[in-house]
Amino acid sequence: MSSQSTLADDDLFGEAAAEMREEVEGHLADARASLPDSEDVWNAEADNVLGVLNALKSALDVGDAEEHLRQAKKTFIVGQRAEAFDDPDSLEAEIEAIEELLASIDEAEALVGDLTGTMPQLRSQLQEAAEAAADAEDGGESDD
Repeated sequence: MSSQSTLADDDLFGEAAAEMREEVEGHLADARASLPDSEDVWNAEADNVLGVLNALKSALDVGDAEEHLRQAKKTFIVGQRAEAFDDPDSLEAEIEAIEELLASIDEAEALVGDLTGTMPQLRSQLQEAAEAAADAEDGGESDD
């Protein structure tokens, strides 16, 4: 009877492993679906640089992708430690690819945030420099 019990346990383990893999793959698919659309990131319509940067910052929103990735990783780690996956390397590679993409998006979002703060300040400084140059020219002409 113990051999029948072991066989049933093996079948249950196999089913659980398949369900875990499906769950990981489902979360990875949901993470990919939550990523920003490449066309929204590439194309921006605005009247000025600040408008473009604000549009880009909005386009870089990853939505629930990070949470879906987190759920995929949790299930993957449990399945990996239980040695439940026939090919854990393929799942791990997919997880790493999405992690790298999210890191790139985070980096781009930080850069856009920096530029969003810098560009108005730069514009103001350039305006002040232009005004100073105009004042210097006007002062030079009145001396003649």
